[in-house]
Formats: sequence, structure tokens, C-alpha cells
Amino acid sequence: MLASSASYAFIDSHTAGHPTRVILSGISPLRGESVLAMRDDFKARFDHLRPALLHEPAGHAAMVGLIPVPSRVADYGAFFISSYVYLDMCGHGTIGYAKTLAANGQITAADGSSFTLETPAGIVTVGLDWSDDGTLASVRVKNVPSYVAIDGLIVEVPDIGTVKADIVYGGMWYALVDARALGLDLHDGTVGQALAKGAAIKASIKDALRAHSAAVGTDASASVLFYADEARQSETLSARHILVLEANKFDRSPCGTGTSARLAQLVHQGRIGDGQSYRALNVLGVPFEAKIAERTCIGDKPAVIAEISGQAFITTMGTIFKEKNDPLHGGFLCR
Repeated sequence: MLASSASYAFIDSHTAGHPTRVILSGISPLRGESVLAMRDDFKARFDHLRPALLHEPAGHAAMVGLIPVPSRVADYGAFFISSYVYLDMCGHGTIGYAKTLAANGQITAADGSSFTLETPAGIVTVGLDWSDDGTLASVRVKNVPSYVAIDGLIVEVPDIGTVKADIVYGGMWYALVDARALGLDLHDGTVGQALAKGAAIKASIKDALRAHSAAVGTDASASVLFYADEARQSETLSARHILVLEANKFDRSPCGTGTSARLAQLVHQGRIGDGQSYRALNVLGVPFEAKIAERTCIGDKPAVIAEISGQAFITTMGTIFKEKNDPLHGGFLCR
């Protein structure tokens, strides 16, 4: 008989290759009036569950989790956890959550074509595209506002040289870097090169951002989103993406919040306007589609509300058990 001290029901999905693990049971009730407050309560009291549920042997370095919580201001509430950090907003995870709700019978075509989701970054609107047979075909996320905070930050990176990056908010902070300016092609055979360069650039940018607290806040850290533009086709601009999170972790998807940030950069540069679209492809060629849903401002900075479209697919439904005498019950990562 299994001597388990705790168990956690979950559903895993992938969105353009990147996982979302929705934890369905096993989490104690959280304190707080908002999703942000409940996320902070989880972080203060239950952070040990994050590696236990996401790290090896139950997960891996790139695993992202989602904790559903009640919301007083939206149809649903959720916050995002990852193997290293807490995420204020996660585009691929939101798409994965919608797919999980549909797979679990919590939403159906009869419930309508959208719902609202409270996240730590704010409320987002989730559009649902249903197939004729009642299955969820694709998901559209109308994100929080995205804007360029620093245009053309120049940093010196050891073993790389001078790097130019735009610092852009898309629900999380990103340093947008033209891969081709560094001689980097983006495909599944160059991930190792991208990880090495991206981790070095991220460290240098973190140091540089200390002088820009008025623009990005204190202790800001921007993950590096490499992009490689492709030829424009009619009203659509396409590019390859790879988001470097850590030296051993990258986003398999094109990154929903990163795609929002890239759209804001392109609008800022005058390269995309209303009625045009942006197609972001991951290193496997799987796309997210993005367009301007609204224009707004954050303080004195022009901003856009991006609508990101993508698909998620269920991969696993199960239960994580934590046996009492397992020496690795808390999880581990090898860097």
C-alpha cells in the first residue's frame, strides 16, 4: 500500500510545445482579497510546493504551473508558478488553462465565446474558438497593456561584445534582441547557442537596469527574447522567437507575453499598425498570431493591448504522490 503524505491532482497541457501544469487539488486555501495577494500568500507559506510539483522527478527545468483560485472581479482567477520564479502573467499558460477548463468540462461551447481571468498582472479576456463538434479549437488572450520602456539600451557583454536591446513590458519584462545582429540563427539546432548568449546578455542587462529604476522599477530582471524577422507577407510580419529564461531553460512556445512585447516594439517602430498582424514562430515553426486589440497609455508611454492566438493540447491527467520516506520528495534541478 502506498504510504503517501500528500497528493496533488493535475492536468498537463502544452501550448506550442511549452507545458502548463494545472494543479486541481491538494493546495490549502489561500489568504487574500485578490489573486496577487493569494499568490503572495502561497509564496510566503507554500513555496516548498513549487519545486515539489514542478522540479524533477515530477517535472523538469522548463515546467510551468498554474494554481486556480477564486476571483472577486473576474470569472476565474489563477496565478503562475515556474521552476525558478513566479510569473505575473503567462500567455501560453492562460491558453493552456482554457484548454484544461474545456477538457475538464468546466467550460463548454454553451457557456459562450469568452471569459475573464484575474492574474497577478491584472484582468485578461480569454476568447474561445469552438469547433462544430464542441471541442475547443483555439484560444485568444487579450493581454494586459504592453509598452516600450527603454528604446535601445546598450550593454557590453563578456565574450559577446556590444549588444543593443529594447526593454519592453508585455505582462513580464523582456529584453528584445535581434538574433541576426549577433550572427545567431533561430532553429531547433541552435538552442544551446541561444541559451549561452541569452544568459550572458540577461546578466549584463540586469546590472544595467539598476540605473533605470524610474522606467522599470527596482530590482527588475528582463528575460532575453531573441527574434529573427522573416519576409513580410501582405499585412502579416513573421519572425522566429526563442525566449531565454536561464542558462538551462527556454520557452518552447513563441512566448505569449513576449509576443505581446514584440508587438508593442513593432508598433513603437511604426512597422505594424491597426488591422495588421504579427506571426511569432517558435524554433519548431509553431506559431502564435498577434494583433492590436486596443491602444492605451501607461503613464506618458503609448501602449497596446495585444490579442494573442494559439492552441493547446492535453498531454497528461494524473496525480502526483509524495511518499513519506522519499529523500527527493521536495524536488531537484541540476544546472
